[in-house]
Formats: sequence, C-alpha cells, structure tokens
Amino acid sequence: MEGFFQLQNASHVLIVASCVLLLVLGQFPSWVSADVHYYDFLLKEINVTKLCLNETILTVNGLFPGPVIRVRKGDTVYVNVTNQGNYGVTLHWHGVKQPGNSWSDGPVFVTQCPIQPGANFTYEVIFSDEEGTLWWHAHSDWTRATIHGAIVILPKEGTTYPFSHPDGEDVIVLGSWYTGDLHKEINEDMETHADIPHSSGYLINGELGDFSNCSRGTTYRWSVDYGKTYLLRIVNAVVDDELFFAIAGHNLTVVGLDGSYIKPVEMSYIMLSPGNTADVLLTTNKPPGHYYMASRQFLTEKEATPDGYTGSAIIEYTGDYNFSSSPIFPHYLPQSRDMTAAVTFMGLMKSLANEDYPVSVPMNITTKMFITVSMSELCGDRTDCNITAGRGNILASSMNNISWVNPIVDILQAYYRNVSGYYTTDFPDWPLVMYNFTKDTFDPHLAISDQGTKVKVLNYNESVEIIFQGTALLDGAAVHPMHLHGYAFYVVGMGQGNFNNETDPVTYNLVDPPKVNTFIVPRNGWLAIRFIANNPGVWLWHCHFERHLTWGMDTVFIVKNGDTEETSLRPPPPYMPPCTGYPNNILTKKWSYAGDVLDYL
Repeated sequence: MEGFFQLQNASHVLIVASCVLLLVLGQFPSWVSADVHYYDFLLKEINVTKLCLNETILTVNGLFPGPVIRVRKGDTVYVNVTNQGNYGVTLHWHGVKQPGNSWSDGPVFVTQCPIQPGANFTYEVIFSDEEGTLWWHAHSDWTRATIHGAIVILPKEGTTYPFSHPDGEDVIVLGSWYTGDLHKEINEDMETHADIPHSSGYLINGELGDFSNCSRGTTYRWSVDYGKTYLLRIVNAVVDDELFFAIAGHNLTVVGLDGSYIKPVEMSYIMLSPGNTADVLLTTNKPPGHYYMASRQFLTEKEATPDGYTGSAIIEYTGDYNFSSSPIFPHYLPQSRDMTAAVTFMGLMKSLANEDYPVSVPMNITTKMFITVSMSELCGDRTDCNITAGRGNILASSMNNISWVNPIVDILQAYYRNVSGYYTTDFPDWPLVMYNFTKDTFDPHLAISDQGTKVKVLNYNESVEIIFQGTALLDGAAVHPMHLHGYAFYVVGMGQGNFNNETDPVTYNLVDPPKVNTFIVPRNGWLAIRFIANNPGVWLWHCHFERHLTWGMDTVFIVKNGDTEETSLRPPPPYMPPCTGYPNNILTKKWSYAGDVLDYL
C-alpha cells in the first residue's frame, strides 16, 4: 500500500499545473469552446444570524445556498475546489451521470477520499442526456446542510423546451437549518450512540421566513409581473425530511423531475424528497398582491411527532397597488401526515415518451434483486448479542440486513488498482430471511444486522430490476428516498404492503414511467425500478435521509467494463485526494462495537 499512496502523492505536481491552466482559461472564456465551463469553489466559514443566534457555517464562496452552475445539455464543467474549512469535504453532482467518470462523482470513501483542509481538487463534471434542474452538494458526513446549490441545464443550442418558453425563471432551494456545531454534534452522537440531531427549521433560498423567530426581516422575496409564466427550478436540499410545497392562490404545473421532462401535471401543491428536483411552471394571473410560498414536513414515522416548522418566502406582484396586511398563506398545503397527498402526487409522474424524448424501459431482465430497507440494530457486544429488540443494542439501518461501513481507502481506487481487503463482492440479491415485512410484530432476531462493506457487481449492459421493500422492524416503517449515483432509473411500479411477485408486476407501467435518480419507497410498501447497467464504474446506492445513510442504509454497485474504450471506466486523473491521515470520526466509521476503536470492515 505504500507504493499506492506514493503514486497519488507523486502526481500532485501535475494537478497543480493543470489547475493553473484551468484558472487561466477561466479568465479568458473566448479561448475555449462554449461547451466547457470553469468554476472556482472556495470552501470557507462565514458568520450568520438565524433564530436569534449567531452561528458559523461552512459555505462555498461565502454564499448560502452556494453558486448556481449553468450549462447546456451535453456540456462539461471543471470545478476547482479549495478547502479552507476545518475538516475534509467531498462534492457530488447529484443526478449527473458522469459517463465512465466515477472519479469525479464524489461520495466519500466510495469514489474518493476527502479534500483535506488546505488542499484542493478539480472535479470534471460530464453532462450527457440530463436537461432541466439538478443540484450539487457535499457528500461527506452532514456537510451538505450548508454546502449545496442548483445546477441549471438548458436545452442544446438550436433546441427549446417541450413547453412554451417561459417569460422568466427563478431558482428555489429548499433547505434545513441546524443550530450549533452540527459536525461536532454528529461525531459526539455517533460515539455515544445517541440520536442524531434534528433540524430547527426549513429554509427557502437560505432564509427561514416569517414564521420563525428573528427571521421576518430577511425573508426571501421574489418580484413577478402580472400575466406572465415563470419557470421555477425547485431543489429539495433538506438533509432529513420530505417536504410539501405550495404557493398561495396559484396552481403549479410540474413539467420536469430530476433532470428529465414529464407529462405536465397541474397541482395546488408538490411533494419532494431530499435529493429531488422539479421544474415547475407558475402563471401569475391572480389579483396583484403578495403571496406566501411555503414548505412543510411530510412525516411518515409512526412514533415521531411533526416538527411544526413552516419555511416561507414571498411572491410580490409588481405595480402600484395596496398590499394586504399580510401575505396570503396557501391553506391547502397538505398537513404533515397526509400520505394520500404525497402518494397521489408521485403517482401522477409520467415520462413524455414521445419522439423527441423517448423512453427505453428494459424488458428482458437479466438481473433481479429484492432489497429490504429497514431500521435495524447492531449487537452492542460481539460475544454476547442481546436479541431482545431495543435492549442494549445499537440503532442502525440496513439493506438486506447489511449495514454499510466505510473503508479507509475508497472503493473506486481499490477496484481500479485491484487492491484487496477493502470490500467484498457478496452483497445479497435477496433478504437473508423472508418474513412478513410489514407486520408490526416480529421476531427480534430479524432486526439484527451485520456490518460490512459488501458491494454488488454487475456486468456491462445488464438489464436490472430491483424491488425495494419497506419493513416495519423496530417501529421504523417510513418512506425511504432511494438515490442511485451514475444513473437515472425508470419507476415501473409502486404499492402498499408486501410485494407480490405474481400480481404486482401486472400493474407495472412499462409505457411512460418516470425517469428519475431519487424516488420514495412507500411506508410499509414497495418500489420497482429498472435500468440498464451501461455506465461502467463504482456507483453508490443509498437512502437520501442523511440519518439513514449515516446509520448504514447504503451499498455500492460496481459495473464492469464493456468491450471498448468508450464502454470502459476512464483512467484516473493525475491527482486524487490521498487516503491518509484521517482522524477517528464519522468519515471512517459508522457505529462501533463496544470496545472497538474503529470498525472499517
């Protein structure tokens, strides 16, 4: 391994020269093709005041949310990241497929090691068929709470939207706010096996809005003209909650989801999971005035209590008129436990499936997987596991009863250089035990999970179907927004209860299913997805609730090379952040067993 690390460090000189070239080119955009863009991201701390408290947060370029990346379909972006923060960070380009380029995908200890304080790294972000709105965010512990921003992907030159060209647009980033030092608190909670922090409010474009303490003066405001149609690019960057969103007095027409266009759906509200993005048309045809846009938690955990937070911003019509005493509120915004509203909205999403935007749903499936997504427990003592649920064990989450553990060298480096000992290729295609997944009472043995760094290997061009099955273990029945890196997948089916292999496939939508990168597994229900494994590399699968990811609800697909250079994983760039010198923190462990210092594998 010494030679392995020396190889990375020796190439540092090359990246310095490359970054200088990128910076020079970035100063003179006329020298380069219009389809290549350059951004400098400086990670640094700033002071902010929210909820009457002065806080310090890590940001990109001093902005919260961070900068918007603007490209056209098929462009390439180089992002030079310099870390002036106090801990290691990686960045992920959520929903960007990065053909053959896992090296710049970003999940920590999966495709790279962290960019350490004082260091820099340049990401090459390759866009392909994505169009609409996506986003970028940190992908190392919970840093994405403040390190995130939108990606706007315009149609190619000479083409246009599959809907009438809007008169204007705005980016709306939905976020969550945490008081205190979140990074420190997470580390402490992981050490003591305590519950992980919950947010203190919801943000719209970095502001809590009129319904939070000490926040009325900073509420985000957006001016619109009467009689216009605007395109809202909405990002759910919330760390740990799904959100309902609505604008008082106005319907919303959803025309895109996760960087793909859909058949227009007109609703009085929308529901987005963490990681989802939506393109929404808003027609400003109401009496001139000012109207709230508002967000509210969608909560499905049985034992949890709705947090009661309302994120808000204000739409103001331009012109000479008298404002009412206060903006109008969207009283039809669904309540936090309105499962019907959420499922109804998601069930209406369908791809355009036309000549300009065709679908290619895999029909001849070569790989089938059935994956349970569960709350679970780890044994508090390896030699004496207490199988009585909830007594002395450690709360975790799992997929097919495997709770993921980060290695100390990223999976991609180990795979590419054929270095053994950092992962195994035995992630199970099926649960280890079949049982009544949605029954409230259960055998305590079923809740005990193993820790491991187990991956699933796919051959190039395999046609894959995965059934995700929610469970009721440990009263943990809830929705799970599952996100796949490197791919968009077709949602061909969704339902309540246990998946029935005979009757449920008959209900699949194989004609115009939505093509997304993140979608919910319903509470006590199932989700069926399909995709073709035609993007070679190392790609993370995980629940996009950060607490579930932290507790182990993630795994990795390794997609093997095809027969040509174009269908193979690209060679690594000259420099990757080295996998050395990490402190004993949550970057390199999840939960530890009693008596262990670190548990990597």
